[in-house]
This record gives sequence, structure tokens and C-alpha cells, in this order.
Amino acid sequence: MNRVSKSQKKKEALVKATISLVNNNGFHATPMSKIAKMAEVSAGTIYLYFENKQDLVNQVYIEVKAAFSKFAFKDYKEGVSVEEGFENIWKNIAEFKLKEIEEAMFLSQCDNTPIIDEPSRKEGLKHLEPLLDLWERGKEQGIIKPVSPYMLYAFSIYPIAFLMNMQQRELYKITPTNVNEAYEMAWNSIKI
Repeated sequence: MNRVSKSQKKKEALVKATISLVNNNGFHATPMSKIAKMAEVSAGTIYLYFENKQDLVNQVYIEVKAAFSKFAFKDYKEGVSVEEGFENIWKNIAEFKLKEIEEAMFLSQCDNTPIIDEPSRKEGLKHLEPLLDLWERGKEQGIIKPVSPYMLYAFSIYPIAFLMNMQQRELYKITPTNVNEAYEMAWNSIKI
């Protein structure tokens, strides 16, 4: 039992170190040796859990994407109206990005660079199915614009990451009023 928890702690330390170093240095400037040092494990320990650096980053991405999705859909109920469902999901996403800043920055970096392989991206996308299904239902009901889910995401969800980055750089302060205004703008950008 003790060995399992010790093993899990090492893996968690590696995940946290990877997120931090990729956020601060980028993927290419984050060697495995730095990850091991920050996680306070030997470099060889990484290979007990991950095949190589690409496998490490892919698995961290999938793990963080799963946690993000769990938070985004934590109190979402499929039977609600499209608008109510979208507001619920959108505000959960905003809350995640404002509370779990390191993880949100990591996801943003992964979404904006080719560091994640395609199978891992597809695995991460599966976690967003409730949102994609909601949009599809909204299109069928004539509520949501009949465009690609990528367009819907770009105009309604992605701006949260931009605002988070501006707050991180201390150029903008996100308040509850700003969140409500941003939500209204997001909804208006995708509704018919």
C-alpha cells in the first residue's frame, strides 16, 4: 500500500513539474532531466511511467483535459435548454481557467502548438462530447449557428483563455461582472 502511494506521488510530481516547466519554458526547452530534477526523482524514474518525453506530455495533456472536462460538466444536465446548458458549461470553464491557472495555461499552450500528437488530441476531444452534443442539439433546434464546432469553440470558449492570459500578465482584471459580460458576448457569437 505504501509503495503504491509513493509511486503515485512520484507520478503526480512528474505531472506537476511537466506542467510548470512547459508553461514557463515551452516544450522544446523542457528536457527530461529538468522535469526529473523539479519533481525530485531520478531521471530514470520518468521511464517507469512514460516511454519518452512525447508520451509524458501526451499523457499529462489527456489527464489535465479530463480534469478540465470533469469540472466543465460537473453540474450539467442534458435535459436543460441549449442556452441554459451552454451558460452552465461556459461559466464552469471560466471558473476552471481562473482557479486552475497552471493547468489552464498548459491546455492553452497545448492547443496552440503542435506538441500534442493527433491520437492524444482526439482522446482529449472526446472529453468535450457533452458540449459538442449540446451544440449539435442547438443547431437542430435552429438556436446555434450551423457552423463547425471549431468555429463555435473559437468564438465562444477560446476567448476565456485570452482573458486569462491578460490577467496573468496583469493587464486586465477579471471580475464577476466581466465574466457575465464575457458570457453574454460568447452566447451572442454562436446563437442565431
